[in-house]
Amino acid sequence: MDLRQFLMCLSLCTAFALSKPTEKKDRVHHEPQLSDKVHNDAQSFDYDHDAFLGAEEAKTFDQLTPEESKERLGKIVSKIDGDKDGFVTVDELKDWIKFAQKRWIYEDVERQWKGHDLNEDGLVSWEEYKNATYGYVLDDPDPDDGFNYKQMMVRDERRFKMADKDGDLIATKEEFTAFLHPEEYDYMKDIVVQETMEDIDKNADGFIDLEEYIGDMYSHDGNADEPEWVKTEREQFVEFRDKNRDGKMDKEETKDWILPSDYDHAEAEARHLVYESDQNKDGKLTKEEIVDKYDLFVGSQATDFDGPLLRRRIVFQTFLALRLLR
Repeated sequence: MDLRQFLMCLSLCTAFALSKPTEKKDRVHHEPQLSDKVHNDAQSFDYDHDAFLGAEEAKTFDQLTPEESKERLGKIVSKIDGDKDGFVTVDELKDWIKFAQKRWIYEDVERQWKGHDLNEDGLVSWEEYKNATYGYVLDDPDPDDGFNYKQMMVRDERRFKMADKDGDLIATKEEFTAFLHPEEYDYMKDIVVQETMEDIDKNADGFIDLEEYIGDMYSHDGNADEPEWVKTEREQFVEFRDKNRDGKMDKEETKDWILPSDYDHAEAEARHLVYESDQNKDGKLTKEEIVDKYDLFVGSQATDFDGPLLRRRIVFQTFLALRLLR
């Protein structure tokens, strides 16, 4: 067994070992919150900073002077203005917020890209991906480790073809991103549903019945009594998942379950930022309008000044009080 094969086995075994019978497996792809901060501009713009930059990037701005913060914000605005018409629209701002929130996805793609673009031509073909990922399977078509890698390869090829819009079996970076993270792309949602159903539909009848649905989340493992959340999931299946009450979920019902139409937090935040910054009320922002309102979009030492200053005052006053008590 070579290193790649060993690592794949290790990851699968680890996942199995960590899946305790009483833990709930969640297949639903929700839009994540933009920040764990309270969205109250009367108190602070911390929520907006996290939303616009991503939580990790927002922290770096808190260390900058206002001048440095404005300069870096100006460079970001140039990236947001996709059509280079000198204005930032709600849609462009929404796209940027989505990018900032999912920066980890693009970082993951960059890491994997280097290992799969074998000829370094700026593209990844199916042959390159197959050889880099399943080369050992091709050399040993009957591995004795118990995992069906050929089936995995067939499934990957199907997804690769779906991501490859022009059908040339060569992926651009955007197509490769859709291949690795299909849940993030509308045109890939059918393959997400199909793969999910294949995982859960044990009798291969093209539907997910109640016991298959529960069995994917919970293993009785000899326990007669089900946890309360399992009973709740049974009720959820009957009341909400199985919309036509035929005792099973079809593709559309499964899609509604795992890919719900969530509230679009990014669009709501984009509209909020435009509303607060649009000085001439034309529905779009110039670079000047954004930079003028820089404290709404990004942090700096100035925007975080009152908090640390107040804390320093309290510490100093406490120090003086203790000295007077001696």
